[in-house]
This record gives sequence, C-alpha cells and structure tokens, in this order.
Amino acid sequence: MESAAPLSQGPLGAGGILQAGLIPLLVLKLKTELDDIQELILDTLSNCLHIEVSEALAAGAVTVLKEKLTHSSAAIKSKAVLVMLEISTHPEAKTVVCEANVIPVLVSLLEDTDPEVQARAAGALMFAAVIPQGRSSAMGAEAIPPLLKLVAEETSKARLNAIKTLTLLAELPEGRETLLDHTNTFEQCLDDPCEAVQRAAKIAIAVIQWKPFCSRDLF
Repeated sequence: MESAAPLSQGPLGAGGILQAGLIPLLVLKLKTELDDIQELILDTLSNCLHIEVSEALAAGAVTVLKEKLTHSSAAIKSKAVLVMLEISTHPEAKTVVCEANVIPVLVSLLEDTDPEVQARAAGALMFAAVIPQGRSSAMGAEAIPPLLKLVAEETSKARLNAIKTLTLLAELPEGRETLLDHTNTFEQCLDDPCEAVQRAAKIAIAVIQWKPFCSRDLF
C-alpha cells in the first residue's frame, strides 16, 4: 500500500498551509495522532519549513519534536530529527533548542543505528553550536567522542556535519584542548573523495591548532 502524500503536496501546497494558519494545529496534532498520521504531519512540516520557520517555532514545535526524537518508530524518529534540523537553521531557534535541552538528545542520536539519523542529528547539532550556549551545551553533553567516531568512519553520511560541529567546539578552550590529541583523525580526511569534507577538515585543523598571539613570539 502506498503511503499518503503530505498535506503540503495537496491543493493548498506549503504556502497555502502557512497562509491558512494551520501550522499551530499541525504541531498540536503531532502530540496525539496515530503513528502514520504523525509521519504525514512531519513530512508536511518539513515542506513548510522550507518557506517559513517562525510560525512553527512560536507554536512550540521544538518541545513537541524533542519527544519524537526518541519515538519507538524509526520512521517518526528519522523524520522528527530532519524537522529539528530544519528548525535549527533559524537564528531564534538555536536558543530555543538549547533552552529546551534538546542537545543531549541530539548527541545520543549520533550513535543511532540509522546513518540518516546520525547525519541529521549532527546537522542539527552543528546549527545549534553556532551560538555560545549551543557550544557549551554540546560540551556538557560530551558530544566530542561520538562526533570524532563519525569523522573516523569513512562511510559515515554524518562526516561533514560532524567535522563542522567539532570545528565550532574547538572555539572553546576546553574543546580545543581535547581535540589537539585527535588532529590525526582530521588529517585522514584531507584525502577524502568529497571536496567539501577535505575543506572542512583543513579548516578544523587550523582552528584546533590555533594559538593566541603573544608578543614574545616575535623574539
């Protein structure tokens, strides 16, 4: 049996759903509907978030999605972490994600058995770590070990996001200190078939090895 299409692919489209003010209702329904309907709602929210994020944010979507990140259904979990990733791109959402204590959950998903979930969790973590609160929360959740593991796995879909997240964590003194012992992990990525991974690894090494300037360095 074919799965139903998300509402955003119907006559209204994502723009029509936004104009009709249906996002708060969809977020509310996400709490109580059956699993197959939840999947449709998550797909719909994902399509709508490509246009507008603030309405879902105002409707409390982050808190609701946090619950879905640990759902027993693999499909719902995967779709929920994708929507969380998309919400995390919004400037205001980064603080909300931190305050809702979502980051420890994202860190736990870095070790999920589904590579897609790992990649999406690493992406959401990367966007959250753009702000100081996000970096501190990620360090507190001990994000570095699972992120390094993803960087070391050559077939990891999450590799690029993991490198970028670790680069952000290296901006913290304690993050840089920890990562200095693991520069070889990033050096192995300099020959990666993906040019984006190569570039990200080069930047990561430069950030990790950066030292504050001191006048005595001139003499």
